[in-house]
Amino acid sequence: MKLEIDVVTTLVIAIVVLLIGRVLIARVGFLQHYNIPEPVVGGLIAAAVITTLRLAAGIEITFDMALQTPLMLAFFATIGLGANVRTLMKGGRGLLVFFAAVVVLLVLQNLVGVAAAIGMDMHPLAGLLAGSITMSGGHGTGAAYATRFSEVDNLQGAMEVAMACATFGLVLGGLIGGPVAERLIERHRLTGPADTYDAADTGTVGADERRRLSPESFVETLLLVVACVAVGRYLGTLFKNEYLTLPAFVWVLFTGVIISNTLNLSGLRRIDDDTVALLGTVSLSLFLSMALIALRLWELVSLALPILAILAAQAVLIVLFTMFVTFRVMGSNYDAAVMCAGHCGFGMGATPTAIANMQAVAARYGHSPQAFLIIPIVGAFLIDLVNALVIQGFMSLPQFGF
Repeated sequence: MKLEIDVVTTLVIAIVVLLIGRVLIARVGFLQHYNIPEPVVGGLIAAAVITTLRLAAGIEITFDMALQTPLMLAFFATIGLGANVRTLMKGGRGLLVFFAAVVVLLVLQNLVGVAAAIGMDMHPLAGLLAGSITMSGGHGTGAAYATRFSEVDNLQGAMEVAMACATFGLVLGGLIGGPVAERLIERHRLTGPADTYDAADTGTVGADERRRLSPESFVETLLLVVACVAVGRYLGTLFKNEYLTLPAFVWVLFTGVIISNTLNLSGLRRIDDDTVALLGTVSLSLFLSMALIALRLWELVSLALPILAILAAQAVLIVLFTMFVTFRVMGSNYDAAVMCAGHCGFGMGATPTAIANMQAVAARYGHSPQAFLIIPIVGAFLIDLVNALVIQGFMSLPQFGF
């Protein structure tokens, strides 16, 4: 039996799922203590229910995800609108250091994947699919390379493996980021700022925080967000070519940066940071809720034991890497701990998951402007570029026959 959910009902379900996550976190000490994001908690429960209905009762539920992409683009627009050029300049060295750590992790993810695949007598390409292609690249990158491996290299079941690995990464990325940051904060007795909110933390809202919001500021900010999305999508189409294609959200983010800083430097208009943060929070939370209720968890059940072993090794790798490498190279301070939560998020899942992880930590311990500045830039833009180069470098090795 197939049950198709329309776009309006999908939005209602996403909101309910988000509220369920909020209630559970408020009542379950474990979830609150380890800073598990609200969309992850509610979304995983919904995904588990949907999977149970499919496997036990044969009910297949599909959602109309027409709003998912606009919500994601709106979120990245708020990231851009909240970025200040002067702050960007201050984060220059930290950005370069973190980027270097990200590159090292990409290489290690592929080394682990390929070495494990060869050791278990699997095709090395399967190891790549369970490496940085899906761990750091997510579903989109996984689908692109799976199609190529299937059509060009005749790798059987490539798409199924890629989607299952990306799903595994998305789930784990949202579950381990908070506990990693919590462990670092407790072990090193770190403290965040007393104020739990800062304008630089686009998308961060305390658990019980309520702010005044005027219709004028909401409409003006909404106009800027929609303008960023429209212009960014147009630029993505305009500059699309066979050599380099940047995701639409990258263009949207940079459009937001340009608009924000043009208005601020010229003195034409002051952007309402509170409203930007509010719209960012709503967009991100609903996007993640939709992404998680649409997870095909039953694909994880069908994963072969060797692939599960590789994915388990990847989870261990990113926990150890963020705790002993990322944390130390970024200064072994509170900002570094928050960045570790973000690194877990996009190192195994996606940039929105990284931001959600950091939001959960920041809502409890205090804001981290450096983390909320660096993570979106690296996770939303730079990582896609360097990941493609790293993957191509591994594919040029003799073991792959190229």
